[in-house]
Amino acid sequence: MEKTTYIYGIRAIIEAIESDKEISKIYLLKEADGVLMHQLQNTARKNNIAVSYVPSEKLDHIAKGGNHQGAAASISPVDFHDLEIILENTDLETNPLFLLLDGITDVRNFGAIIRTAECTGVKAIIVSEKGSAPVNAATIKTSAGAVFNMPICKVNHIKDAVFLLQAYGIQTAGASEKATQLLYDIDLNIPLALVMGSEDRGINPSTLKTLDHIVKLPMQGDIASLNVSVACGAMLYEVVRQKL
Repeated sequence: MEKTTYIYGIRAIIEAIESDKEISKIYLLKEADGVLMHQLQNTARKNNIAVSYVPSEKLDHIAKGGNHQGAAASISPVDFHDLEIILENTDLETNPLFLLLDGITDVRNFGAIIRTAECTGVKAIIVSEKGSAPVNAATIKTSAGAVFNMPICKVNHIKDAVFLLQAYGIQTAGASEKATQLLYDIDLNIPLALVMGSEDRGINPSTLKTLDHIVKLPMQGDIASLNVSVACGAMLYEVVRQKL
């Protein structure tokens, strides 16, 4: 990732500021107005962040067709975390929840998953170095800034991360349409890592073989599968339901 990147969207920028992310400058549409816009302006002022008022063409260029809502900002890159360090500092008695993404390449799906993961108390998201969606402006916008509160770990291979999690006493459960067991039929109120695969290929077969559980969501319509971010949300909230 380059040394400086751009984010856009009012909520994403506010979240970045409140998460103490280093922001170089905020760009606002000259004629922009509204409650959220005023909140962003006040937040920028309180944190002594430079603001430039620019024409829509500048924001359109930054957002590359995305919905910038009249606001963009230049920030330092998102920091990635070391999975082993996170595991060493995790109390298993709290039944932590981890999320592994195997081959999720769509930035908007990635952003939506990050947002839901943050809302459901996921300890960290693990992705592979290669073949994963980048954390770019579209990802950050779709996550509504949740990416700044969610540790993201990059690993060489998802299968290696599975083995590491299992070594720390964390069970793994992967989603597959070919599973015979429903998600609702297993105990999820345990130290757990959920594994989600790409929409076109699913979880890598060699990784699937290493998992403690292979599960599916019930499908009652004619369409055979859910969007991966929707399926992920359904699975994460079943974990929350069982914990409650």
